Amino acid sequence: MRRQLRRADLPAVGEVRALLREHLRRWEVPGLVDTAELLTSELVTNALVHTDQGAVFTATLTGGPEHRLRVEVRDFTAHRPVARQATDHAPSGRGLLLVKELADAWGVRVQRLGKTVWFELTAASS
Repeated sequence: MRRQLRRADLPAVGEVRALLREHLRRWEVPGLVDTAELLTSELVTNALVHTDQGAVFTATLTGGPEHRLRVEVRDFTAHRPVARQATDHAPSGRGLLLVKELADAWGVRVQRLGKTVWFELTAASS
């Protein structure tokens, strides 16, 4: 699944979450929905708020004894994301902390033009 996102198109965050939710149900891994939606919201929002261009969202699911969901958000700015120290009253600054705590794996891949921030979640096959 792949979706092109326009610069600063914040309504697209909800659209991407709904698309991901639909695909996870179709892929028969509904147990990943809540965490995948939350982490996807964080990565997509960061890409749209902290960069001057659009982004590309990609989600893939691999099979086997475990299903592994990989979500990638590619933007076109080389600045690496930085986890901030959020205070109790700060309206933002927790996104990467959530990704770090809830994802089975995550990282940043710098590319010639921009970077890709990704996470993976694992679910046992049915």
